[in-house]
Parts: sequence; structure tokens; C-alpha cells
Amino acid sequence: MNYQWNWASFNDLSPDGVHTYLQTMQIGACWTVALAVSAYAIALLLGSIIGVMRTVDSKIARTIAATYVELFRNVPLLVQMFLWYFVLPELLPRSLGTAIKQIQQPCGQFFPALLCLGFYGTARIAETLRSGIRSLRAGQRQAALALGLSGFQAYRFVILPQAFRVVVPPLTSELMATIKYSSVAMTIGLLELTGAARSMQEFSFHTFEAFSAATLIYFAINSVVVYGLMLVERRLAAPSAGSRKVSSASPLSQVEQS
Repeated sequence: MNYQWNWASFNDLSPDGVHTYLQTMQIGACWTVALAVSAYAIALLLGSIIGVMRTVDSKIARTIAATYVELFRNVPLLVQMFLWYFVLPELLPRSLGTAIKQIQQPCGQFFPALLCLGFYGTARIAETLRSGIRSLRAGQRQAALALGLSGFQAYRFVILPQAFRVVVPPLTSELMATIKYSSVAMTIGLLELTGAARSMQEFSFHTFEAFSAATLIYFAINSVVVYGLMLVERRLAAPSAGSRKVSSASPLSQVEQS
């Protein structure tokens, strides 16, 4: 194999006639970050709600949450992406579906990808949070109720703060996964980082340069995520979920021990 490396190709003009390939890669990286962060925010919010529903006493709430999780977690992400982009507009009223299909690039591809990744990530975060809640001692909830807190207040002030501290590492992994999952948006035409690399490869034939650059950018983005959330994890370092010690000054621990 006699491949001629040419890193100077990044300074060549891309097919849009405005940006160089390097600028196109930078724009793609920005779309990747915007898509991943936005989708993760949706997933964290909805996943918290679904995760709590998986642990409440209401059988109806648990059934609804379990159905959601199984539906979105067991269907391949690529299939879901196609459903959001190609099928959903056809299921809506004709005028609304037509308006959605006429949204210009990149917004026309960004929002279906955002919904797809957001709802897919919701199911994964819900299961993560459910595990975190289940890892806490059962006495936490009873102690909160004994202090006069309502069920909502018990989750808000006692259970969820502890559960989130426990699941920071898997939530970090989920954010990193969301950044990598964003590459699937390339299949519906969004020129995020992988899409930009593939565009450069197809038009310039510099395959190794394009995907080497994409690899380094993904690595840099995820390294920032890991380091940032590592600091968060250290700051929020919680006692072991199985430990009897919750907080020396916590009234809940005093109630449990009494």
C-alpha cells in the first residue's frame, strides 16, 4: 500500500466553496458538542423522572416507566433515528409533516437527531438512576417520611441527592456515549464531526487524514468530559451506598439509628 499522506489538504477549499476542510471539521465538532450536550440535558431531565417512576409505589407509574425503558432501550439507535426523521413526519397531520420536511439543513436534521438521542438516552439514564436509588438503604425513605416529609419531598431532598452522587461515574460514561452516538446523525444528513470527516474523505480522497483528525477531536472532547466530571465526582464524593453512615449531622441518620 503506497498511500501519500498530505496534511496540507485541510487547507483546501471544501465543496461548499466557503470553508476549508479544517473549518468544516471544526464546524462539525461544534455540531457534535451541541447535539450531544442538548440530547444529554433532555435525557438527564426525562431520565430522572422515568427513573423515579420505576421506584415509586404506584404500579401504573412503574408499568409506564418500564414500558418506556424497554421500548427505547431494545430498538437499535439507527432504526430510531430513521423513525424520527423519515416516519414521524408521515404520521403527523399533512400540513405539519410537510412543514417539518421543509425545514432547511442543518436544523431539519438537527432536531430529529436531538429527539432521537434525547429519548434514547432517557431510557439508559432512567435505568442508571433506578439502580442508584435501589442501592440506597430502604430506611432512607422511611426516615424521611418519619420526619414529616411527603413522598415528593423525600425524593427531592433525601433520595435523589444521594442517588445522583452514587451514579456520577455511569452518568459520565453516558455523556461520553452520547457524544459518540451523535455520529449516527450522519445517516440523516447532519454534518457533525463524523459526517464532516466522511465528506472530506469522499471529495478529497484523503481518508486517513480525515478520520485521524476526527479521532483526535473525539478523544479531546471526551478527555475534557472525563476530567471535568472527575472533578465533580471528587467534589461530590459520597460514602458507600451500603454504609450506615450518611452524615454525622444528618437528622435522617439519627432517626435510623434510634
